[in-house]
Amino acid sequence: MKLSKVTEKMNPSLTRALFNKAKEYNDVIDLTLGDPDFFTAPNVSEAGVNAIKNGKTKYTANSGLPELRRVISDTIYRETGVKYNYENEVIVTVGAMGALYLSIKCIVNPGEEVIIPAPYWVNYAQQVEMSGGIPVIVDSYENDDFALKVEGIEKAVTNKTRAIIINTPNNPTGQILNREALEGIAYIAKKYDLVVIADEVYKSLVYDDYKFESIVEIDNMKERTVLINSFSKTYSMTGWRIGYCASVSELIAKMTFMQENVCSCSPMFSQFAGIEALNGTQEYTKYMAQQFEIRRNALVEGINGIDMLSCKKPKGTFYAFVNIKKTGLNSEEFAYDLLDKQQVAVVPGITYGQAGEGYVRIAFTRDIKEINEAVSRIEKYIHSL
Repeated sequence: MKLSKVTEKMNPSLTRALFNKAKEYNDVIDLTLGDPDFFTAPNVSEAGVNAIKNGKTKYTANSGLPELRRVISDTIYRETGVKYNYENEVIVTVGAMGALYLSIKCIVNPGEEVIIPAPYWVNYAQQVEMSGGIPVIVDSYENDDFALKVEGIEKAVTNKTRAIIINTPNNPTGQILNREALEGIAYIAKKYDLVVIADEVYKSLVYDDYKFESIVEIDNMKERTVLINSFSKTYSMTGWRIGYCASVSELIAKMTFMQENVCSCSPMFSQFAGIEALNGTQEYTKYMAQQFEIRRNALVEGINGIDMLSCKKPKGTFYAFVNIKKTGLNSEEFAYDLLDKQQVAVVPGITYGQAGEGYVRIAFTRDIKEINEAVSRIEKYIHSL
């Protein structure tokens, strides 16, 4: 069977490769996927279960339940001061991944370019390529704290540039874009008439005294921003497959039509659970963030106590980006050898672009005992080199 040129170019991510490889081991500590070990909050799960028991297992409108879209609009307004009309400026999607794919497909023409700051989540580039677009990677580096360089973004703009993807807090570095960086991106978007696709799925996981700000809070950026979020990380609902997008009505209308042709809608019972997640108590979300911060501190302190390894504290997310350059191994060699020798699964940094080579990403999504045991095993591995 002949396959399309687009699919021939696609490759599975090393994240999934290491996750799958880890299944072959009996005593593995898997720190690959961004999948929290916490259960979904009881009140949210109960809302989903009750929805199923009450027959809420049908199709919804392609854009999602109106009552959920209203709650999403209210939530965004409360957090940013920016108002979206729930009737035509909000769509409920199958996870944030669905929102990203639909928006890129609706924005990018074949041959057009999308600027992606690196290190970056691998699916950004894959989805741009799946849409016939060209990913243009702009690297950032640890000696600059992986801070986004606005001048580098502007230098990458050509007459083919259509959009810029920003991810704050960032996967895999944990970096948070400050107001100055956001204003720089906004300036470029306005100057060159570009769209900003803002992936904010980790915004509930911010530590210390750092502050999350959304680019839509900047004047005149609502009109050229695609705001994307998910219930997965904030409410530990990765398997519920529910996310959302807020943007201008013209884009949301086309995304809704496209979703009709791709997957129809997000599961109805997940949407009812989403209503409870946003409307109900946020104490469980705060508790998870507190636990992740404890795990972060233990992991970073442990890693920095190991010869040849170093790690800066991530400002957000539940990932640590560990520098392994002194080992002399590339990131893929390190990850596979660590798994084979000590049964600890991490993700090679090359997964996140060339700027990620020389690093591995460690997800602190397991309990503190497993984090400490993983650090102990990593130390044994380093001593064996």
